[in-house]
Amino acid sequence: MGNAITCHVGLDTGKSQTVGCGVFRDGGENLEFCLGTDRHSVRRMVRRLTRKAGGLVSFCYEAGPCGYELQRWIRAEGAECVVVAPAFLPGKAGERVKTNRRDARKLAMAHRAGLLTEVRPPTPEEEAARDLVRGREDLVGDVRRCRQRIKSLLLRRGLSLPGSKGTWTLAYRRWLKSLAWEHEADRVVFSDYLLALEQGEERMKHLEAKIKEISQQGPWRERVGWLRCLRGVDTLTAMTVLTELHGWERFRTPRELMSYLGLVPSESSTGSDVRRGRIGGGNRFARRVLIEAAQHYSKQPAVGAALRKRREGQPGWVLGIADGAQLRLHRRFWHLQLGSKNRNKVVVAVARELAGFIWTILQGPTPVASTAKAA
Repeated sequence: MGNAITCHVGLDTGKSQTVGCGVFRDGGENLEFCLGTDRHSVRRMVRRLTRKAGGLVSFCYEAGPCGYELQRWIRAEGAECVVVAPAFLPGKAGERVKTNRRDARKLAMAHRAGLLTEVRPPTPEEEAARDLVRGREDLVGDVRRCRQRIKSLLLRRGLSLPGSKGTWTLAYRRWLKSLAWEHEADRVVFSDYLLALEQGEERMKHLEAKIKEISQQGPWRERVGWLRCLRGVDTLTAMTVLTELHGWERFRTPRELMSYLGLVPSESSTGSDVRRGRIGGGNRFARRVLIEAAQHYSKQPAVGAALRKRREGQPGWVLGIADGAQLRLHRRFWHLQLGSKNRNKVVVAVARELAGFIWTILQGPTPVASTAKAA
């Protein structure tokens, strides 16, 4: 097989079938085809195209719900394959027809022209850890909905715990179990809601224990320990950030990481007219936990008992960055807050700068520009 790419292939992936289009370097007729989603079909397709092209074949497809297994199968057969970012695909403003065949052809043509932006897929180990963390995130939503159903039922029946200052405390849960319902239907549905809540909480505890176990293994242990030195960042937050980034070394500057997380406001400017809009896009999982962590910086800089325990045995250069983060982010928080900024905007701004400190820590003990300047 030659080193030069003789055929560029675009694949439009789907649940039941994949549509492909091959564009040859010598300008020959485009080759369109369909194949199944199993590995045997992929193997046959790669071998057939390799024979027809007479050289190296390079495949591409958009990142999406079909994951990265297709890329691994193609590479195992000796061909090239890249996964590209859908948000950066070139397009024409006047296009009104969209089909699988057209999408595959457009991908192949853009791939041959070098107009696609490749994404860095996770390794199988990284993907498994990420799915574990996301599974716990799904359970958090399930538990929240279970609690809301219970509270809504109590509200409709006019029931509340007298003198209660909070919900879901031990006293509140004991009161829930002591309720006597007049109608059998109410008792049945309430018991079902309560059972679903207890099961969801137990499942969430099980996943959290597994996440903590994995965080002490292999590639995660060292950097999880570093990130836990930051205020507001514990094991679950650190693992969420690391598994969602799956390759932090690809972010050359803090600004690239901030943009990936969707913490940079949109902008539509022309000439001297500057218009900035809402944040959005990016990785919503990592963004959410960073915004939660940013709330902690409204308090005075301090190292409490829990944070002191997390810092035990960690290198001095990490502690220095973490202490600098506390001072700067607290000062930044109240500078914006006292400047009549909306609190939500303040928290997002602090989360954006927190991402800069995380980038600095993840680079390891190497000389880097100060995060304050980079952020």
